[in-house]
Amino acid sequence: MHGGRSSEIAARLTDKSPWLPVYASRVWPCAVGGARGYATATEQKSDSSAVLRSKQSQQFDWALAKLDSSVRRTGRITKTFLLRIFHDICRRGYPSSNQALLLLRSCGLLLPEVPAQERTELAHRVWEKLKELGSQYDVSHYNALLKVYLQNEFKFSPTDFLAKMEAANVQPNRVTYQRLIAAYCQNGDIEGASTILGFMKSKDLPITEAVFNSLVTGHARAGDIESAENILPVMQGAGIEPGPDTYISLLNAHAEKGDLDSLKKTMEAAERADASLMDRDLMQVIFTMAKAGHQQHIPDIVTRLRHERGYIPDAMNLCLSLITLGLEDTAFSILKTFPTLQSENADDANLGNFFLRHCVTMDVPLEKIAEFCKELQELNLHTSTLTFTLSCALEASKTALSLKLMKLMKEQDLPVRPHYFWPLFTQHAKDGSTAGVVEVLKGMEDLEVSPDVETLTSYVLPVFPSMEAARRALEDAGLSMKSEAFLIAEVRLLALTNLAELYTLLSDASYPSLDLSAFCGSLIHSFKKFADMESMVKITELLYKDKRFSAEKSTASAEADFFLYNVINSMSEKEVQAQEDKLQKYFNQLQAQNINIPLNTYRGIKNILDSYNAPALIKYVFALVDPQDQGFRGSSPRAAGADSSAVVLKRLAELKAENKPFDTTLKQAIRALCAEENMEHALELKREHEDVMMDAGYASLINLCCRHNNVEEALNLKREMTRKDSSFRLDASKYLLLVKALLQNGRLDEALDILKEMKKKEVAMDDLNQSAVFYMLCDMASRGDIPAVRLLQDTIFILGLTKPTSNLCSPLITAYLDSNNLPGALEAVLECHKLYGHLPRIHDVTVALMENGETELLQRAMDYVSQERGEMAMLYGLFFGFLQTGRYREARKILETPGLRARPGRLNWFAEKCISSNQMEALEQMVDMTDKLFECDRDEMYSYILRLCKVQNNWEKAEAVWMKMQENNVIPRERTLEILADILKNNGKEVPFEMPETWYKQAASVQQVKTAAVDDGGAKVAARLVVMCKKGHSNEAYEILKKLNNNGVALNPSTYDHVIRALLAKGSIKDALAVKDIALSRVSYFRLSDIATNLLIVSLSKNDQAEEALEKLKSMMQTNYVPSQLAVTRLVQALGNHGNVAGIQEVQSLVNSLGTTLNLSNMVFVNNTAVAHIKNGDVDLAVESLEAVYTSPDSTNPSISFVFRKVLSDDDDKALDKLSAMAERLANHFACYIPASDLFLQLLDVDKVEDAKFMLARCHGLAEQKSMMMSFLAHKAQIPGQVGKIKTLLSLIPDFIEKNVLYSYLMKCHVMDKDLSSAKALHEQMQVEGVVPDELSLKRLARLYSDAGETAPFTEPPESFKFYADKLKASKVQAPNA
Repeated sequence: MHGGRSSEIAARLTDKSPWLPVYASRVWPCAVGGARGYATATEQKSDSSAVLRSKQSQQFDWALAKLDSSVRRTGRITKTFLLRIFHDICRRGYPSSNQALLLLRSCGLLLPEVPAQERTELAHRVWEKLKELGSQYDVSHYNALLKVYLQNEFKFSPTDFLAKMEAANVQPNRVTYQRLIAAYCQNGDIEGASTILGFMKSKDLPITEAVFNSLVTGHARAGDIESAENILPVMQGAGIEPGPDTYISLLNAHAEKGDLDSLKKTMEAAERADASLMDRDLMQVIFTMAKAGHQQHIPDIVTRLRHERGYIPDAMNLCLSLITLGLEDTAFSILKTFPTLQSENADDANLGNFFLRHCVTMDVPLEKIAEFCKELQELNLHTSTLTFTLSCALEASKTALSLKLMKLMKEQDLPVRPHYFWPLFTQHAKDGSTAGVVEVLKGMEDLEVSPDVETLTSYVLPVFPSMEAARRALEDAGLSMKSEAFLIAEVRLLALTNLAELYTLLSDASYPSLDLSAFCGSLIHSFKKFADMESMVKITELLYKDKRFSAEKSTASAEADFFLYNVINSMSEKEVQAQEDKLQKYFNQLQAQNINIPLNTYRGIKNILDSYNAPALIKYVFALVDPQDQGFRGSSPRAAGADSSAVVLKRLAELKAENKPFDTTLKQAIRALCAEENMEHALELKREHEDVMMDAGYASLINLCCRHNNVEEALNLKREMTRKDSSFRLDASKYLLLVKALLQNGRLDEALDILKEMKKKEVAMDDLNQSAVFYMLCDMASRGDIPAVRLLQDTIFILGLTKPTSNLCSPLITAYLDSNNLPGALEAVLECHKLYGHLPRIHDVTVALMENGETELLQRAMDYVSQERGEMAMLYGLFFGFLQTGRYREARKILETPGLRARPGRLNWFAEKCISSNQMEALEQMVDMTDKLFECDRDEMYSYILRLCKVQNNWEKAEAVWMKMQENNVIPRERTLEILADILKNNGKEVPFEMPETWYKQAASVQQVKTAAVDDGGAKVAARLVVMCKKGHSNEAYEILKKLNNNGVALNPSTYDHVIRALLAKGSIKDALAVKDIALSRVSYFRLSDIATNLLIVSLSKNDQAEEALEKLKSMMQTNYVPSQLAVTRLVQALGNHGNVAGIQEVQSLVNSLGTTLNLSNMVFVNNTAVAHIKNGDVDLAVESLEAVYTSPDSTNPSISFVFRKVLSDDDDKALDKLSAMAERLANHFACYIPASDLFLQLLDVDKVEDAKFMLARCHGLAEQKSMMMSFLAHKAQIPGQVGKIKTLLSLIPDFIEKNVLYSYLMKCHVMDKDLSSAKALHEQMQVEGVVPDELSLKRLARLYSDAGETAPFTEPPESFKFYADKLKASKVQAPNA
């Protein structure tokens, strides 16, 4: 219908205005007719990119929510905020059309803090970047760009714009023409505007109010104000009544001229025409007047401001826009009109913060900023103006301004502290500018501020290459080096960098005294590395023997004891285990220096080592204990424990003598005896006090008896405890220790009984317990007791104590192989696959069969693998077996099989096996044989050999590999070149090639597909799979993918990720993880995208696998992915349902550690923590935590309806009673009605009407919470079938809403329910009662008539639903009490 319209109008405009093409070439970033302009739509991509572009369908709700929240609260967004969202979208890749639209629309007046030219440049940048990323632009994007141009008053050629739209095959629509008219009018070009207007009329396009408004502006800017005023009667003649926007256009025209009298007359005319002008409208006039230089008239307009709801954010935006234009004086006059700043309580007045911050950003002169600060404080509008302005200057890294502000603060006797200078130091540290650091230090000295230890340690000294360089530079600048702060900073830095030099410094007798606590942390950090053992021992000895490093009231050894304990306490379990040999050496050398530690220090270190599963180190620590404390001249930890138990036993005797309860002390005594392995005494103590023995004491004794292989006593203890308490159960590790002890004593049946008891008592096993099971099975296998291994394994799996894995199945195969029972080994492998789906040690079985010449068994094994895993898997199994046994001729024949293609995952597995076992020959043979293998990555193959060459330091072999690669025209990746270069450099050889500058960017080198390349047919299959996923056919896509995998076809990572996401979206976690395994076998570097990972977390959380979801979240954040708001919310809810308070706290800590915000309310954690407490039976703690939210001084009165909803759904009357009491208490004592309102509405929602009535009677102010009731009503009106709940609410609180609003919502309910009869009845009732229905309700009702095949008895409103919804919303805003 509109084909050729843009070219037609472009031609007419060009004929009318011959200057337009020349003008266009000046204002557009590239020449007219250039291949790439900002308004050029992206061309259609080739079919091969269809798979990647499908990511454009990703939801953009997260970005919309962020921007929408900011706009709703403040009416603006910051450039930083917008750029962060922009970068997030670019990082995710493949932006959707909606995301592009969202970003473009944000580059106009929503950025008042950014100059107009910069906003337009940002819009151009967004346009180009998203186009590069594959965003498809339609007419809405061009219209959005036009709107940005108009808001930023960017001059461009409408002709050129239309031509580029046509070149992009995008047809303009009515909005396009309206905005092009506005663009002409903005420049006062009535002729150009009239041409487009005539064209619109010829095409029967409606001429709307917006067009007339533009013409008002156009005539005014053309200097014809009379014609501008005459537009209003023309509108009326055309049947369009001038609205507020029309009058605003005319007011702005008069404001630009500075015609105050005409302004007043126009405002009076608007008032007579019932065109209500809001504060926001008048602020536009003020801005126009200020911009035109008529500030003298602004006070007259300011007096007309009514300070409506929303005045503050609108006025703030006006101030920001004025400051951006350099009109900060006018902005300040507006700031002083803020009503909330007139409060008598000035202690917390700080609404001028935004003003001062933007003045700093826009480089307003200091003199003027100082005047603003002074006046704000004099008027009690701000309490700490200079301090806040300084923080803004520091944040913006404005050094000169910061120092001047500090000087001004000093003059006014305000404190200037060392940490104020940290941001200045940070900026110079980033630039590596030692001169800049010295300059800031001089500034500190001028202000008489001495740098403290933290300043010197963290911000000054690290910038210099060495301590000597720092000392020299600071002394040359005339700065003192003799302060205590510098001494401490010097020691801290040396502690971190050079222990030998630190010892030399500290051991000098002339060095002044220095408390160890001043540099303890730095010393511990360095000690943990164990890089300089000799210096560590010397420093430790010095700390123990030299009083200069102890506090006044403590001894040197006491300080050193604390230090030694903290060294061990600061290390993680992994660090202790990795450094075990060095720790042993360190303790031995301390003993050689006659360093002794007290018994308490030993106990503390021993507890840490016990918890870290490092018992071997304990005896070396005990050797440091003073022999007098050991109780005898030996070195056994058991002796130290004797004194420990003696103390507890003495206390036990005293309690018994005083006839006081001693059950807790008895438990401690038994634990102490168990710790020192004193089984006889512990059992004797148990027998003496059997009647007061506790569960924990029995558990410790059972554990001790198992360690001493006293199985009979352990079983007796367990039976005894079970008789006392039938619900008694050990933890999994103690049960498994008992099972292990029974097995070691040949008591298999009893061991199996213990396993059955674990199942009966629902004892859960973690990964550590699974490792214990594996080693227990291996121990049985090493004894050659095959039937016992099989029975034990089957029992564990059948009981479901742990999931069958290939690793857990392997000990049974090991037992057969060790006994050389190959038929049995093969049978066991096949049986494991039939029962559990695993083929444990199939490669080792294959190799053993080949080595022993068992051809029949080998044939049977391969037939089975071929049948179950496919022919490809069978061929690779034979291939690797032949390579392992040196049968290279047979291996080569396998690779000659027609149709065989590379399987990167399998090849990688065997290569890694060769590298780890140092088998160069087998690896070389594999690389050589796969030379002609279809889709084999040759660079990857040669890189395996080079890696092994690096391990063997064999540069000759590496050089030969390099020559071979060149002969075969293999193009090496940067990673491969790096390995080769390292080998040659380490052997002093010349590197025969130039390393690329970007060698470190490994991600770029993985652009070549590491898996087998997919041909054109494969690409089409991949695209088809993606399309199926988008249409919701995930199961069918999964079946196709499995078939492709069985046929050896590898797909690109994006396709695997799409299938995983589609499966997770349907809750198919098992299938999704299976696809992930397939992907990893095909693409070794494959990892889930952030979207897929978020979906996995959501799916696991919904599937009650909260612990797995938490682990996935932690691993996700370790790979620098940002979790989605939904993923975090669902995980926290799942943890709350499981009563896992610690898990919720861990998630909150992880979320808080993010650099970016998830826009996640803190109440997600508060509410779910409360739910967790309730699940754990601790309702009082839940009530306490929730009540604290509302009684806090800075409470925002958030909602806790989620908690009430959970309690009601769980039918937990006890919790509900206590929460109800809390809600009533808050309402009646603190006038805080949010919790009571939440509970009241939740009771209504679950149809507990009588309870809701009771709440209403108990809390008298509840019926006055109209906003809460309105929110409930509005929410329910959007959901079908909820009209009954709305009527129930009305029966309880009849007058909380006006009839016209109520009937509008009820009409919406009936339409949602498609209940025409009820809708008709409501319409009739409105007519009887004289209630005029709004146009949106009539539109809905008319559509309901139409859907039912009936004709509405009234004229259907002609505009869209959105039009009437916006109109209704605007009318509510304009209402006096809105």
